[in-house]
Amino acid sequence: MKALFIGDVFGEAGVKAAAAFLYRHKGKLEIDIAVANGENSSPRGAGINRAAAAALLGAGVDVITLGNHAFKDRDVFALFKEHDNIIRPANYPDGVPGRGSAVFYSGRGAVGVVNLMGRLYMEACDCPFAAAEREVAKIREVTNMAIVDMHAEATSEKKAVALCVDGRCGLFVGTHTHVQTADSGLLPQGTAFISDAGMTGPADGVIGVRQDAAIRRFRTLLPERFAPAEGRVQFNAVVADIDEATGFAVSIHRISTFGDEEPQLL
Repeated sequence: MKALFIGDVFGEAGVKAAAAFLYRHKGKLEIDIAVANGENSSPRGAGINRAAAAALLGAGVDVITLGNHAFKDRDVFALFKEHDNIIRPANYPDGVPGRGSAVFYSGRGAVGVVNLMGRLYMEACDCPFAAAEREVAKIREVTNMAIVDMHAEATSEKKAVALCVDGRCGLFVGTHTHVQTADSGLLPQGTAFISDAGMTGPADGVIGVRQDAAIRRFRTLLPERFAPAEGRVQFNAVVADIDEATGFAVSIHRISTFGDEEPQLL
């Protein structure tokens, strides 16, 4: 089974880039399940709204994960009620709307997707280790094929949680920093891993934000209204090949393109 994970989709430009890639390449790459982190996919680059969700799902995204900006747009409350395949971090406190995992039935079998959030340099949340073990165990009651998206700042925390569930999920992807890391590979027990899948959206800003606003914020320390940058658009993702019989990964490759470039598996 081939799984595509699209790094943080940022703003309208990111939604269009993700949709264009899927329309052109999902079939060519023989992708069985496409997952995208959509927590920045609303036009202002924070949260997810109805239009962004409809565009991503309509283009062929099978499961949308979120993160610390999950509730920045009020549309998300209705989206959780209408879509079982839009999920937020499983380690939000009890009683928070939404769900932390989903099962997608592809042509190659059932695939479970789990969303987590880190605690280092992030908003307070419940233990990601406990949530990872709980949600992966729940998925494995249905299928041995599992994908985890951990939305977190620290690469050390993401790697530690990945090792905690190594061999119990086929793909463990980090998100949130908007910068694709070069540490993709297979963990000792068979899980494909990358610290961060990167960002799909404006390439010429500061992790997607207009550079003038970001620079003013850093220089003055004053509040600043951020907006998505303009200019070139990048597409960041990973593709993992997972053995349906074992649930272990066979390979993982990065994709990093600009504009209409043909994707190369790195």
